[in-house]
Amino acid sequence: MLFIAAALLVALGLFHSILGERYIIRRLLRREDLPKLFGGREFTAGTIRFAWHITTLLALGVAAVLVLVAVDAEPRAVVAAIGITCLACAVPPLVFTRGRHLSWVVFLAAGTLCLVASLGA
Repeated sequence: MLFIAAALLVALGLFHSILGERYIIRRLLRREDLPKLFGGREFTAGTIRFAWHITTLLALGVAAVLVLVAVDAEPRAVVAAIGITCLACAVPPLVFTRGRHLSWVVFLAAGTLCLVASLGA
């Protein structure tokens, strides 16, 4: 059952990003009335885009955790998967807002702490 749940989450994540980008994000960002946060429209657009796609990364991370639980992986492996997911979630705000949205700092710190903990350090 957990493998099926994981597969459903992977599919959900992929469809969320692909179809959301195509049918929602692109159309939304074409609007002329987007608020100009932190000096411009680009920050707003980047924040909308990365926040949308982080949902996919989190769905993939949860799928990985479900698979690890299904195979009775060590708790450290589960923590490592969470750490990798957090590190992956640090990338979109860095890319789409050029690091101006500081959520990447939190994701980077949480991911690093999880990976270090998973190594037993």
